[in-house]
Amino acid sequence: MMTEAWSKSSYSNGEGGDCVEARRDQAAVLVRDTQNRPLGHLAAPAAEWTALVSAVRAQ
Repeated sequence: MMTEAWSKSSYSNGEGGDCVEARRDQAAVLVRDTQNRPLGHLAAPAAEWTALVSAVRAQ
């Protein structure tokens, strides 16, 4: 069951650049390539996604 719609990266320039979309789906965060949506997505537990984002922001 989807709980949120897909959100495009804030780094997207709207001109076909390298972009990802993400959404929360129950206890996981799903991530997909905007240029290859039919290939599916990667799923990560929400706690692991939060840890990744925190680590990247700390850089």
